[in-house]
Amino acid sequence: MTRTSPIRTAVRVAVVAVLSAAMLVPMYIMVVNAFKPQQEILLSPLGFDLATLTTDHIAAAWQNTSFPVVEGYAVTLFLVLACNVVAIGASVPAAYTIARTPTPLFRFLLFFFVAGMFVPAQIILVPAIFVLKALGLMGTLPGLVLFMSSTMIPFTLFIFSGYIRMLPRSLDEAAAIDGAGRQRILWTIVFPLMRPIVATAFILNALSAWNDFVSPQLILGPGSQFRTITTGVYAAVSTYTTNYEIVFPTLLLAVVPILLIFVLMQRHIMGGLSAGAVKG
Repeated sequence: MTRTSPIRTAVRVAVVAVLSAAMLVPMYIMVVNAFKPQQEILLSPLGFDLATLTTDHIAAAWQNTSFPVVEGYAVTLFLVLACNVVAIGASVPAAYTIARTPTPLFRFLLFFFVAGMFVPAQIILVPAIFVLKALGLMGTLPGLVLFMSSTMIPFTLFIFSGYIRMLPRSLDEAAAIDGAGRQRILWTIVFPLMRPIVATAFILNALSAWNDFVSPQLILGPGSQFRTITTGVYAAVSTYTTNYEIVFPTLLLAVVPILLIFVLMQRHIMGGLSAGAVKG
């Protein structure tokens, strides 16, 4: 049994500490300054005085007429649900076919989809805009859902196919003997067993949809009546670039929901990914 040297352990701890500080310090600054007055933010952005902390700025940001936060939540939540329905609904049958057909052609198709994971969405955004214009979907929520869903499918299909490979083929064979077709086998037997990995894909896709700024900004357009939480925050913050009493509370309202979801569901994320990484 090998032992890790004290120096190596210290280096690992130091690296983890530095990376944690790099991620937590900006979050700390945003949270603390969301409850402070403008003058105190400018004088001491890292410190705080309990006597001056107030929730009035949060209430003002919530009622800000430049960006109704509730409407931003509603539009973003719609995108999260719609994109997941499209991405998961398209990936399940494709992943099942690829996983249950171990031929060179379907292996190539899997690699083809996996390659899409390494292409940044911003690169294909401009060509996609021309396609959406030709289809009459530019500036519409359905057009945005189709584009965002297409960027989610490669990763979703990849983890689904790995998970389905883990499921024994005997389940399919037993159902086929009972007279079930492939569609019935997929949706009544295989899909219910995929709940852990489907939950993982849903959460990760939700994080992607919630945090996406470029796609809604360009596809819907700055003058659209529909604003996601990110584009709405951008519109509100750009109006008050020097008023930090509006900037920090608005940013906090945008981050808190998805951060809570991630913290509460991280166990399901790790569990689903680890289960899909094992081939049976």
